[in-house]
Amino acid sequence: MTFFQAIVLGLLQGVTELFPVSSLGHSVILPAFLGWNDVVAAQAAPESYFLAFLVGLHVATALALAWYFRDDWRRIIVALINSVRRRAIETPDERLGWLLIVATIPAGLLGVVFEHQLRVIFAKPLLAGLLLFVNGLILLAGERLRRRSSRPRIRPLRLGPPVRDSTNDGRRQLDSLEFREAGAIGIGQVFALLAGISRSGITMVAGLVRGLDHEDAARFSFLLATPIILAAGVYKLPDLLGPNGAGVRGQVLVGSLAAAVAAYLSVRFLSRYFTTRTLTPFAIYCLLAGIVTVVRFQ
Repeated sequence: MTFFQAIVLGLLQGVTELFPVSSLGHSVILPAFLGWNDVVAAQAAPESYFLAFLVGLHVATALALAWYFRDDWRRIIVALINSVRRRAIETPDERLGWLLIVATIPAGLLGVVFEHQLRVIFAKPLLAGLLLFVNGLILLAGERLRRRSSRPRIRPLRLGPPVRDSTNDGRRQLDSLEFREAGAIGIGQVFALLAGISRSGITMVAGLVRGLDHEDAARFSFLLATPIILAAGVYKLPDLLGPNGAGVRGQVLVGSLAAAVAAYLSVRFLSRYFTTRTLTPFAIYCLLAGIVTVVRFQ
């Protein structure tokens, strides 16, 4: 892997991990389009330097997310500690913390068991293109189901003390999200183990279906992604420190820096974008990109 390839793939990871267009799918498709045959072969190999490279990208992306939401995470962690001490859930911060834990469990458990096998099996451009097209359909379906939903609009995410609605219009507060709903959103993340299915996209759709608006669905998705991505990187740290990392640690460092910068800028942009916009443009992109990829590699 060259340093140029490392930078390109790092930027790609940082952007597509948060944009609802599948980072894994793009990391499979783009090298194939560019004729980077060594990278393509390494992705499909049971053991290769690409595994070590992914460790750095995942850790860098997670750290960028953690830094962007640092104030939120500080409040959430303190709230969880207080909740454990009291053995009760009393504040919105405490409830949000436990919701994130519940939503993390499905993808965390299945990711540890199946992530590597699925990555090797589905690291093929044609399959990634097909699943990218499916991802576009999922995003469109999420928007359609949201418009049909009769649930009241949720208030914007509040991580401080509970705020009473003076208008008393009966709108649902974010901290009223049930644990089984958080579990359903977490289960949605499992499908992101397939190249072409977006983690942020599918969790946002799950949130929209459960009644969240786009801003809250995106925010919950980004908070939820942080521990999952970080855990994936830390769990596979031996790949970076072992034989797989030999000869590419410089490329890992450069690619990771690129991924961190791209991830930070992406989450900053998307947090603002979803205050007024929808998933539809990303759905159209996935449909078109999926069709082009299938035509190219069939």
